[in-house]
Amino acid sequence: MKNHEELAKEIVKQIGGKENVISLTHCITRLRFKLKDDNAANDEVLKNMNGIVTVMKSGGQYQVVIGNQVADVYAHVIKLLDLGETSSDNSSEKTEKKGGILDNALDVVSGIFQPILGIMAACGMLKGLNALSTALGFYDTTCGAYLVFNAIGDGLFTYLPLFLGYTSAKKFGLKPMIGLVIGAIMCYPGIQSSALSASREPLYSLFAGTSFASNVYIDFFGIPIVAMDYMSTVIPVIFVVYFAAKCEKFFSKFVPDLVKFFFVPMLTLLVALPVGFMLIGPVTIFGSTLISETVLAIRNVSPLLAGAVVGFTWQILVIFGMHWGFIPVYINNMMTFGFDNVMMPFFACTFATSGVVLAIFFKTKDKKLKELALPNFISGIFGVTEPAIYGLTLPLKKPFIISCIVGGIVGGYYGHFNFRKFMVGGMGIFEFPAMIAPDGSMDNLAVAVIGAVAALVLGFVFTFITFKDKDENNKQEIKSDNNNTKKENIIENPNKSLLKKETIASPFTGKIIPLKDAKDEAFASGALGRGVAIIPKEGVVYSPVNGTLSTIFPTLHALGITSDEDTEILIHVGINTVQLGGKYFETKVKEGDRITVGQPLVTFDIDAIEKEGFCLETPVLITTDSEEYFDLIETEATEIKQGEDLFSVLHLNKEV
Repeated sequence: MKNHEELAKEIVKQIGGKENVISLTHCITRLRFKLKDDNAANDEVLKNMNGIVTVMKSGGQYQVVIGNQVADVYAHVIKLLDLGETSSDNSSEKTEKKGGILDNALDVVSGIFQPILGIMAACGMLKGLNALSTALGFYDTTCGAYLVFNAIGDGLFTYLPLFLGYTSAKKFGLKPMIGLVIGAIMCYPGIQSSALSASREPLYSLFAGTSFASNVYIDFFGIPIVAMDYMSTVIPVIFVVYFAAKCEKFFSKFVPDLVKFFFVPMLTLLVALPVGFMLIGPVTIFGSTLISETVLAIRNVSPLLAGAVVGFTWQILVIFGMHWGFIPVYINNMMTFGFDNVMMPFFACTFATSGVVLAIFFKTKDKKLKELALPNFISGIFGVTEPAIYGLTLPLKKPFIISCIVGGIVGGYYGHFNFRKFMVGGMGIFEFPAMIAPDGSMDNLAVAVIGAVAALVLGFVFTFITFKDKDENNKQEIKSDNNNTKKENIIENPNKSLLKKETIASPFTGKIIPLKDAKDEAFASGALGRGVAIIPKEGVVYSPVNGTLSTIFPTLHALGITSDEDTEILIHVGINTVQLGGKYFETKVKEGDRITVGQPLVTFDIDAIEKEGFCLETPVLITTDSEEYFDLIETEATEIKQGEDLFSVLHLNKEV
């Protein structure tokens, strides 16, 4: 669609151009850039663009949160970056950024697992539906349909090292086809412990009677190889590929260019795989088992408390992108034990957020919130909550806190009843089939459904009781140390000794339009602040107060001003004029300057801007938190001259 293409162009421009991009991937809601310089991106411009929910910096990535349309926007962005689908995450050919250990670890995890999570969910969901169909008696496990569907569901998980070998190779800078071959070799039937045990007697055994019990069936020139089953494993292939990437770089330095094409891959495999089978594979298998058993041991100290902690903190982790750090634990548990009960309490958060958003839909009178709430509720039921978090609950604060509390309550319930998921697959309501036990029993599924319904209901009820629209809050709540009786007296009988009045002058001469009638919905909704829109007759922005120019956007079309009374004012010249990139604008001051009322701040060419097709409706907003002042009184005039009174801001006298 055209709007996706235009949004993509603007995103590339505002992140510093394609020359600032190292790599790009996307998940279900976000574009995840690795930039050479994060400071070259215009955060505030991006945050205020239509089609963008917010901007995050986490895990060494610059994340632009789009929502459900992310795949469409990504398709256009990737074309503009000239990266191509297969090389979009191969950062080895570009300059790597330095970052902290945590940032680098999260970046590696997301880079390896992100590309396959969608198809993993799809295959897992098919496997779950197959199990559900047999449990309900639609067909039995001996029929051809069951075998075909099971093959579709099981194929990826059985040969998981092939997929992880490919994505790991791209992440670590190894040629992707070599990573794929390494995964295939590690799944080679003749090398698996199960195959070796069926064909020969063990030479000797290790760690008998423990979780690490293993046999040695073969050796490599006298060096014993501990027998392992690598099919369906997660961690071993990642470490072998990492080692292979180092080998490839080493051999590339010495092998002549004439034979490098085939000699470097040959030497890489010749060194990496024997070391992998003799050392890396066994150590990482033991490590995987140890991690899983340690995590389960900690959880088993208090399953209820562990579940509550996961449920309460999950959405907080999502905000910072740190939930990616737990994905390997989740998948490793699934592949090691056949289920996960450590991370699964996060399932409560999906429905808690959905219930909160549904309550906002029914309770709010704000048209913009209603328009956002319903699609975000539907998205949440299907397991995608990030648009709801960034677009609704987090900006409104209290709903986000409620969703975290409800997530913690139901997470504790899930922990107490040992709620498990038996296969990777699906999101939201589509996860339910994956919760049917392998033996066909429905007890675990019943726990899942009860918890989901409880989270939905509790989130809805708590929010419905406590939620108030912003304008209603402004009128009824006053942030003060006085008691409630004194607050009511202030509202009913305003007294000059209790209030201070600040006058905000008009920065323009022009026609006044009520903010609710502005063409830009973000401004019209009042979500960005209270105020009016003015169509200016002169191309000059004059200071409306004595104060400080706190912010001036790089494109010069928007200014943030802080008055001497600490009132924050936003002046946004025109609609979508950010797309002009500063053309036709000229600044007379710089950020941080002391300014006085009536002082020219920015000039702009009205005729040229209108010829470019842009609307000059200019929102003038009071963006101070409404709790910081008592009331805002707007002029009733429809025409105004520069310097005339536009607003009166009533501040509470802090000395009273």
